[in-house]
Amino acid sequence: MERYLFNPPDGGYGWVVVTSAFFIMGLTAAVHKNFGLFFLEIQNHYNVLTSTTSWVTSTTIAVFHLGAPLASALSMHLSQRTVIMVGGLLAASGMIIASLGLSLPWMYLSVGVLQGLGVSFSWIPANSMVSHYFKRWRPIAYSIASSGECVFAMGFSPFFQWLIDSYSWQGSLLIIGGLQLNLCVCGALMRPLQSAQTSIQGKPVLDSKDESRTSKKGTFQWRLIQKPELLLYIMFAILAAAGFFIPPLFLVPYANSLGMGQYWATSVLSVLALADLLGRLACGWLANLRLVRNLQLLTMVVTVLGVVLLLLPIAQSYWTILVFSSFYGFLFGCVVAIHVTSIVDIVGLDGFDSGLGLFMLFRSSGGFVGLPAAGWLVDWTHDFSAAFYFSGICLVFSGVFVVLVDRMVEKKKLNLPDSFTETTDHPIHKADSADV
Repeated sequence: MERYLFNPPDGGYGWVVVTSAFFIMGLTAAVHKNFGLFFLEIQNHYNVLTSTTSWVTSTTIAVFHLGAPLASALSMHLSQRTVIMVGGLLAASGMIIASLGLSLPWMYLSVGVLQGLGVSFSWIPANSMVSHYFKRWRPIAYSIASSGECVFAMGFSPFFQWLIDSYSWQGSLLIIGGLQLNLCVCGALMRPLQSAQTSIQGKPVLDSKDESRTSKKGTFQWRLIQKPELLLYIMFAILAAAGFFIPPLFLVPYANSLGMGQYWATSVLSVLALADLLGRLACGWLANLRLVRNLQLLTMVVTVLGVVLLLLPIAQSYWTILVFSSFYGFLFGCVVAIHVTSIVDIVGLDGFDSGLGLFMLFRSSGGFVGLPAAGWLVDWTHDFSAAFYFSGICLVFSGVFVVLVDRMVEKKKLNLPDSFTETTDHPIHKADSADV
């Protein structure tokens, strides 16, 4: 009788998947983490306001999130491998078109729409694959994969600045587009999980339970939006996204406004990336120990992160900015390490792909509004500090929703039989949805 592989292998080829995801994070998220280096170059080239320029990155973030359900659905119907390779082509095309410097609307279309959709098609399936291959070691595996963003960001900060000085911002985007074609190679390494089969007289068959499970293969679970826990977690995501992307974009202009040289300001991003890496690995390790619940840990780190950003504007010298940026980077890494995997605690592993898609879809509103709002505050006050105050307030308030989600999840567990709660994280559909 044929049976599918219900339990992730927790190793083996999974580490190749983690390595591939590591490079995918570097070639997508790390590029955008350092896009603040191009901010003043683009603003001066088109001679526009700060808030107008910020719409370039804001559009990228919005499309990245809005494309998440589509990326999840296509991964179920096709394969994660195929979707990632298509994403690599879209991302590279966006950067190459942007390098032509045609006009600001073309920047919105190329860097915003094409690049954003390409990043979504690469990032979402890569995270999904890591969750498919791991259960016991999932927090560590995800932390290692996501740390690619930090490792690449450390190298990209001085590298991008050198490219800008040597080839202008347009030539730099062309080279970056060429680098992002390597996403296609990473996607090719994403081998779907295979089913484990047994047969009767050499003829594979399915029992009734297997048939009911495989019939759900490739179905995006929109009904998950009815879960109040997920709705509250989405509220956390919207507020967090409104504040998440502001510091990397405004740190370099803020340092420049204090009279720091371009390379000194750029080095802040490299230190931030190193602290981010340490935060992801440390929080992933701590989450794997299960000393506290993931949602409890997330509440603590996101609240402290907000407080750090509220205090950041008191830094008026290179070294004080470096200290606050290090704290910000470490805590940001802690949030990133567990905020995606915490979705499993809310919807279970069988609903993870759909839950992640919905999470990213609605989070787009925060990412889309946050950067222009911060840019408008900077234009209005003529002070970059306003952007950090806005970011800190959003993150502190987002922590309130995580507290509510944690209480609801724990209350629901107490009301369920022990035999059911033990199977909440049942990875039945992961083997199915991976093998598409």
